Amino acid sequence: MIPFLDLKKINDSFQPELNEKIADCVASGWYLLGKQVKEFEKEYSEYIGTSNCVACANGLDALTLIFRGYIELGRLKPGDEVIVPGNTYIATILSITECGLVPILVDADPITLQIDSGKIEEAITPLTRAVAIVHLYGRNSFATEIADICSRHNLILVEDNAQAAGCRNSDGRITGSLGNAAAHSFYPGKNLGALGDGGAVTTNDPELARIVRTLAFYGSEKKYVFDYCGRNSRLDEIQAAVLRLKLPRLDEDNSRRRVIAEIMQREISNPLIGLPYPENDKTGNNNVFHLFPVFCEDRDRLQNYLMENGIQTIIHYPIPPHRQKCYEGKIPIRHPLDVTEWIARTELSLPISQVMTEEEALQVCSILNDFK
Repeated sequence: MIPFLDLKKINDSFQPELNEKIADCVASGWYLLGKQVKEFEKEYSEYIGTSNCVACANGLDALTLIFRGYIELGRLKPGDEVIVPGNTYIATILSITECGLVPILVDADPITLQIDSGKIEEAITPLTRAVAIVHLYGRNSFATEIADICSRHNLILVEDNAQAAGCRNSDGRITGSLGNAAAHSFYPGKNLGALGDGGAVTTNDPELARIVRTLAFYGSEKKYVFDYCGRNSRLDEIQAAVLRLKLPRLDEDNSRRRVIAEIMQREISNPLIGLPYPENDKTGNNNVFHLFPVFCEDRDRLQNYLMENGIQTIIHYPIPPHRQKCYEGKIPIRHPLDVTEWIARTELSLPISQVMTEEEALQVCSILNDFK
C-alpha cells in the first residue's frame, strides 16, 4: 500500500528531537500563551516576510478573525461582498458567511486551477469590499493583475494560505505576505503541520494584528475587560514547539515534494488522465505541491482501480461549496462556474509528500498508465 500521506513517517523523520521538544513543554508546566508561541510567532513572521503574526487555533479561525478584524476596524460591514474562488474548500466560504458577509463566487482558470483573474473585475459591484484568493493545492494564486484590481477599486486582498506554506511568488516573496492579510493552517496534513490543529494570521497592518489578537482572546486586551465579543482561539505551547522544530526544514521538504511532482508530471502518459498545469509551469517555486491533482472523466472507477492496486487517493473536493446543502439558496450565483463543476466531477489527488520515495512515485505512474 502506498498511503495518500504517511504522517507517522513524516513525524518520525523529526525524531528524536520531536519527542524531546514535547517533553520539554510538558516539563515546563506552562502550556498556553507562553514562550513557545511567542517565539513561533516571531520566527514565522520573519519567514513569511510580514511584521506581524498572530497564532490561533486553526485555519478557519484565522480567516474568520481577519474578516471580523476588518469589521471592527470599519473596513467591512455585514452585507458587504467578498469575491472568492468557487473552487475551494468550504472553510474559505464559511469564514465569510460567519461574519455576515456575502461570498461572490468566481470560476477557476482551467490551466492554473486557481481563481480566474480575468473574471474578477466583472464580478465587482458597489457592494464589493474585498477579494479572497486561495493558494489551492499548494500553488500560488496571486497575480499582479489581482493586486492592480484591488488597488483600483480600493479592495482588501485576503490570502487563504492554508495549503501553500513556503510557496513563493515570481519576485521571491512568500505567499502569506502578498495581500493585506493572510490565514494559515497547521493541520497535521499540511506542508507545515502540527500534531493537532493550529493556525495563524500574518499581516503588515499592526492595527489589524492587534484586533485579531484581541478577538482571539475573548475580545479582551486587559484581563477581565472585554471591548469586543471575541472567541477563544489559541495555539498551545506543544503545537508551537513542534512547528518551531519543523519550520527550518520547510523549504527542503517542499523541494522534495517538487522532485516527486516532477517525476509524476514526466512519467504519467495515459490519455485518460489529465495532468495539472502547463508544460512550462510544473515544478517551480510557485508551487509547493501540497496536493497533486489529476483529472479523469471516469474518476470514481479510477479511484477504485488505484485502491485495488495499493494506491490510496482522496478527492478534493467532490461537492463544490455552492452545491452543499448548508448553502442551498444562500449564495448568489451570478456567474457560470463550469470549470469549478468540472474539477469537482473529475479531480483525484495522488499521494505526494516529502517522505515519498522516487520508487513509489514511479510505481504510481506505472499503475496509472495501465488504467484502461
